[in-house]
Amino acid sequence: MEIKDNTFSRQFEVVVDNNLITVEYSFQEKKIFLTRLNTPDDFENEEAISEFLKEILARAEENKLKVVPIFPKITAFFRKNPVYKNLLPPGIRI
Repeated sequence: MEIKDNTFSRQFEVVVDNNLITVEYSFQEKKIFLTRLNTPDDFENEEAISEFLKEILARAEENKLKVVPIFPKITAFFRKNPVYKNLLPPGIRI
């Protein structure tokens, strides 16, 4: 999976099955806020979305960033994958 960090648009981008999937973000101090997940209306490849989010979280961990999931679908990913809860800042519970 080849992820592009489009810093101008402040979003991570990946193409899956000829569909552009994006995760919008913003930075504040040593935190990355994942504010929105954009997929085409008819896109239902949950496995690809999970892999995309895992790659983003791996990058956050490499850069020693805490992750604040804002978008409900991203929050749900954290609930389903408790192994990533160590990336949450102190005081954030999901």
